[in-house]
Amino acid sequence: MSLSVAYNTARSSLQASQSQMAIVSRNTSGASDPSYSRKIGALTTTGGFARITVLRASDQALLTKMLETTSDVATQKAMLDGLQKLSQTIGDTELDQSPAARVGALDHALQQYANAPDNPVLARAFVKAASDLTATLNQATATIQAIRLETDEAMAGSVGRINDLLQKFEKANQQVMSGSALGADVSDAMDTRDNLIAQLSEEIGITVVPRADNDIALYTDSGVPLFDRSPRLVKFSPTAAFDAGVSGAHVFIDGVQVTGPGAPMPLNSGNLAGLARVRDEVAVTYQKQLDELARGLIQAFRETDQSGGGQPDMPGVFTYAGATGIPTMPASAGLAGLIQVNDAVDPTKGGKFEVIRDGGATSADYVYNPDGNASAAFSERLFALSEAMVAQRPFDPSLGFGTGASLQAFASLSGSWVEASRQSASQSVDYQTTLLAHASEALSNATDVNMDDETALMLQLEKSYAASAKLLSVIDQMLKTLLSVVG
Repeated sequence: MSLSVAYNTARSSLQASQSQMAIVSRNTSGASDPSYSRKIGALTTTGGFARITVLRASDQALLTKMLETTSDVATQKAMLDGLQKLSQTIGDTELDQSPAARVGALDHALQQYANAPDNPVLARAFVKAASDLTATLNQATATIQAIRLETDEAMAGSVGRINDLLQKFEKANQQVMSGSALGADVSDAMDTRDNLIAQLSEEIGITVVPRADNDIALYTDSGVPLFDRSPRLVKFSPTAAFDAGVSGAHVFIDGVQVTGPGAPMPLNSGNLAGLARVRDEVAVTYQKQLDELARGLIQAFRETDQSGGGQPDMPGVFTYAGATGIPTMPASAGLAGLIQVNDAVDPTKGGKFEVIRDGGATSADYVYNPDGNASAAFSERLFALSEAMVAQRPFDPSLGFGTGASLQAFASLSGSWVEASRQSASQSVDYQTTLLAHASEALSNATDVNMDDETALMLQLEKSYAASAKLLSVIDQMLKTLLSVVG
């Protein structure tokens, strides 16, 4: 081997060691960054000269799994948060403030009053129990609609974040593509791009499609384009106010509806999908349950025509604003927020306790006790109302509680539905969080920096560097000797 060849080889080895040591230092400084992927120096030799190409540790299968579980966790967390807020309408079971507890208290007060129909104290206790029940239903409706409004605002925030991330992703993707075309090191830009994808997966379920020239296309988990050469616009118009009759706006991606009933390509996962389900499904279903309970109460305490004129049934103890008759099944949206105790049975509002016992809340044609007999003998109407409370009555079967139940049973089923849904969401969060931890750990093992490995590699490179430097020193000495002999 000539001295010039030996010199070039030693110099090339020295430069390669320097480049690889720089990569090790780069890995060491990035070890604490969760979005950093380990860089690998690939050594190639061309024309006798060593060249280092920077590669990036990656595992597409593990990344895909991590993105899927991230979206699933976000979905369940959004659902759990909404259900926890809805469960506030039930409250602490020991405080007996749930609709089911209020129905039970009403039944108890009615039985006590039926046993002593001439006792104004028991009549007052019944009216209070009825007022507590309507107040609970009114407040529950207000809470549900407040939750829907809050969720709608969160959906707007999620859409804004998605659009912002897509704009940043476009810049990162262009940087990767242009750098790749020039043969530059784009590993850091690819880290940035993957980090943006991970953030996107929190808000919306996505599918990553690698393409030529290091390009990437993004689609929702239902197949709607999110990014294909350029970001697609995600549109959403927040609703200013909610009541039971108001439906929230839908989310559109590239002109395609992805949330709400009738969406041709609905989102399956992500925070946005979870929020939409809370606003459009969970809260709406619970509102329908409370509306049906209110309808059942009005029906159970209705008054019938006693004059023989065949007039329609009318509200008795319970009524609602603008009532012209007994509400039909299914209950109108928001009835639970409108139900109230009839003023005719409340002395504080100009009514009389006797109307509970005798009837006539609407007119004299609906009076059951025309003689006004207040003795214990006239408990018939009160006992009939008590029996109506425990009797099986039809409820909307679309709610999933069967075709009929008593008022108490239906109220209990509704409360149990909320708690069971909350518990199921909590268990799903725990399960999906565990899956995410495993997926993240697997991806971390494949792509993160291992300081022990980097330290060992640095020691090897230092030895290689020292050997190359020693060889250069020897070649330098040999050249000096040769020149001195020639001179």
